[in-house]
Amino acid sequence: MLKPLLHTARLEYQESIRARWFLVYSLVFGAVMVLLLASGLTESRVMGFTGLSRTLTTYIQICMAILPIFILITMVRSVAGDREAGVLEYMLALPVPLGAWYWGKLLGRYVTVFLPVFLAVVLAVIWAAVRGFDVPWSEFLFSTAMLVSLTWCFLGIGMLISTIAKTSDVAQGAAFTVWLVLLLFLDLILLGAMVREQMPHEVVVTIALLNPMQVFRTASMLVFDPELILMGPAAHVILDALGRTGFLIYGFLYPAVFGTLCAVLGFVLFRRGDLQ
Repeated sequence: MLKPLLHTARLEYQESIRARWFLVYSLVFGAVMVLLLASGLTESRVMGFTGLSRTLTTYIQICMAILPIFILITMVRSVAGDREAGVLEYMLALPVPLGAWYWGKLLGRYVTVFLPVFLAVVLAVIWAAVRGFDVPWSEFLFSTAMLVSLTWCFLGIGMLISTIAKTSDVAQGAAFTVWLVLLLFLDLILLGAMVREQMPHEVVVTIALLNPMQVFRTASMLVFDPELILMGPAAHVILDALGRTGFLIYGFLYPAVFGTLCAVLGFVLFRRGDLQ
């Protein structure tokens, strides 16, 4: 089982890095980090954030907005694209267990999409060390862990959509809709609902914390802002319920678990739909 899985993951990785989207994807995140470093953001100080901490904060917030849509748009073509091209039956006929094929594709795509994001962070650390800035290693490690969790979460969502959709166009439309709904529920819709319906703060915060993008955003802010001053009154509900350490753990585990559940559900539906 392990050997076929690794072979499938390697094949998926090699196919992905040869695709044009991977070049664009890598250039986007590399350019974002280079622009942040070149803009003098590291040397400035705003609201107590300075040095590499402010650069990482800004980069993480940018990743929260653009990383999910990049992952979804590319991932949803994985199974749906093979099905539409008529090669899915051929791939399933190969002497590779279905589980190894499915999870191998997911693992190979994970390495592909996470590597450019991680290398951009490593570039920032190297640049800061060369320039003589202190490297906040604890913040760097947790930010990396958060990116690991967010990447896995949306890969799982993308794989679920890809196994359900019959064509690539439907899969991409569904992926964009999912991303847009999660993005809108970050603040805009929730604040409007709270003001208009006079919903209890606890209910609004609970709904917000079911959104993996909101969980990632809040946890990434909590790394650099222990009091969550930037969030206003909602911070009191979050910190009173879970505390700083508890929410940091939740912020890492919830997206990873959510993505795993989506991937497992996608595998179950894929096995039933294509083999029975």
